[in-house]
Amino acid sequence: MPNAETIFSLANRTVLLTGASGYLGRAMARGLAEAGASVVVSSRDREQAQEIAGQLPVLNEARHVAVAIDHMDPDSIDSGFQAAIDQTGGIDVLVANGHEPTSSDWKSVTAQQFDRQMQNASGYFLLARCLQQHVSSRGGSGSVILLGSMYGVVGSYPEAYEGVANASPVAYHALKGGIVQMTRHLAVYWAESGIRVNCLSPGPFPAPAASQEMVTRLEARSPMKRMGRPEELVGPVVFLASDASSYITGHNLLVDGGWTAW
Repeated sequence: MPNAETIFSLANRTVLLTGASGYLGRAMARGLAEAGASVVVSSRDREQAQEIAGQLPVLNEARHVAVAIDHMDPDSIDSGFQAAIDQTGGIDVLVANGHEPTSSDWKSVTAQQFDRQMQNASGYFLLARCLQQHVSSRGGSGSVILLGSMYGVVGSYPEAYEGVANASPVAYHALKGGIVQMTRHLAVYWAESGIRVNCLSPGPFPAPAASQEMVTRLEARSPMKRMGRPEELVGPVVFLASDASSYITGHNLLVDGGWTAW
C-alpha cells in the first residue's frame, strides 16, 4: 500500500496551469512544482510565463516550460496545448485557472459583455477536452481541475461592496455556477476512460489592490474572520492533481474559510 508521501507526490507528472501569472496562479504554480511536478506555465504573454517558469523550484528530474495560451481564443488553445506537448512529451494534469474579468453588474452589463464572460467557460471546456483526448490517446489516466468560486454556489453579499467597490458581477456568478455543473457533467462521461474532473472553488481571496473597506466587511461576514491567502490553495490543488484524490471525481472542493457553511 502506498504511503502518504507517495500519494501526494507529483513526481514524474506534468501539469499545465493556465493563468499562471495571476495572484492565485503564481502560488499554485510554485506549490505544484514543490510537490515534484514539471509545470507548463501558461499565460497570454509567453515572456511573462517564461519568467515565472524560471522562478519555480526544480525537484529531481522536473522541468518547467512556458507556453502562450489565451483561453478566450480556440485557436490559441489548440496551438498552446500542442506546444506544451511538444516541449514536454505529454501532459497529465490540467489546472484551468485563467479568467478574463468583467466589472459590469446587472445594472449595466450588456448582452455582449455577458456573452463574453461565458466564453471563459468555453475555454475551460476546450482545454479540458484537449487533455481528455491527449491522455486517452496515450492509454493513461489524468486529472482536470477547473477553477470555480464560492460565488458559483451562493449569492453575493451586497453590503460588502456597496459604496466602496464594484458589485460582484452577475455574469461572473453565472459563469462560476456553470463551471461547477460542467465539472459534474464531464466527470461522469470521462470517468471510465481514467480522466478525473474536479472543481476547486476559492473565496474570498481578494488581491492586494482590493478595497480595504470591502475586505473588512467580508472578514466580518466570514466564519474565520479573515480572507484566504494564496498559499492556502496549494494543498487543495496538489490533492486534486495527485493520487491522494484518486477516487474523487465530479467534486467541487470549496476553500472558503467556512463562508458557504452559513
